[in-house]
Amino acid sequence: MKLLLATRNAGKLAELARMTTDLTGVTVLGLADVPAFPEAPETGATFAENALAKARDAAAATGLPSVADDSGLAVDALNGMPGVLSARWAGQHGDDRANLDLVLAQVADVPDARLGARFVCAAALVVPADGIPREWVVTGQVEGRLVRVPRGSGGFGYDPIFQPDGFQETTAEMTPDAKDAISHRGRALRALAPFITGRLT
Repeated sequence: MKLLLATRNAGKLAELARMTTDLTGVTVLGLADVPAFPEAPETGATFAENALAKARDAAAATGLPSVADDSGLAVDALNGMPGVLSARWAGQHGDDRANLDLVLAQVADVPDARLGARFVCAAALVVPADGIPREWVVTGQVEGRLVRVPRGSGGFGYDPIFQPDGFQETTAEMTPDAKDAISHRGRALRALAPFITGRLT
């Protein structure tokens, strides 16, 4: 059976593909493997709304069971922002360095004790069906704190300034396997896996 991972973010696609390698009997495809289709802008107020909208679009356009996620950084001192605006916090979608630099500038005068933050991910599965598609949404998150100087060359997005609780490394300093084991996206995909395998295999 085929499963479409509905993202054009190369970093996310690599992580999602890595996390679904254990789904026996499932062939994982990316958006580059299917004909292009119109993708609606992310206008939801929550991660779950955006993930579900992306998965619905992909499933409707391709007829394939589709997984999409929406995720971001929630900083306590910024009242939970950037949140759903994480990918375009500095104004231009996908400019990781500009987004990261803006967050650091916004917390420059915040005491270290108030630099708590978390990565949050909502992952949605939409399976086409006659009539009403079947849909599932799960969430995962990892608690941590911001560091003031970016560290590490792995990962993407805000990984260089996020240090998970219980670790000395930022998520950009972790190996891919170590990051997957504790990450918000890893937790969400593991929660979604039983729904994927139960419907596709």
